[in-house]
Amino acid sequence: MQPIIISNPVSLPNEINRINQLFDDGLELLHLRKPGYPEQEYRSLIESIKPGFHKRLVLHQFHSIAEEFDIHRLHFPKQKRRETTDWEQYSGFILSTSVHSIEEFNDLPNCFEYAFLSPVFLSISKAGYVSEKNLLEEVKKRTNFHTKLIALGGITFENGQLAIENGFDNVAMLGAIWQGNSVKL
Repeated sequence: MQPIIISNPVSLPNEINRINQLFDDGLELLHLRKPGYPEQEYRSLIESIKPGFHKRLVLHQFHSIAEEFDIHRLHFPKQKRRETTDWEQYSGFILSTSVHSIEEFNDLPNCFEYAFLSPVFLSISKAGYVSEKNLLEEVKKRTNFHTKLIALGGITFENGQLAIENGFDNVAMLGAIWQGNSVKL
């Protein structure tokens, strides 16, 4: 299991070194999700990551700067996905999105390579954040097999395999990485 990692939404001490170390250790994808960052701070973060790793970054915001940094992956949070009607403008990019129900996942257009479905388990990074439904059961209602289904929310190295055994294609981690002391994959 090679999890997808999502950045901590706010700055952390030694964050750039930790990100570069994750990539040095073999991380395949890092989602840069910094909702409170202005564009210049977001750019500065990208510039601080070793240029050889830029192709493994997924931008959650400021999609317009992707080509400048040779980034080919864009993430569309739910609201941005709902506001977008012309998916052709993103041809040449690998797209991902976020959903909160299997029904929403099943209705996605085929332009998305993968989608996060959350929260699968009790969230680590958002206290008390839990799904109204058991997503390990809900995944059995999956009809969309064009888009990979990624488990998010409360994912640890211990329970990630359980999500995959129940029908998810992979897992994404946030709290288990950034709220722990280890950056090893």
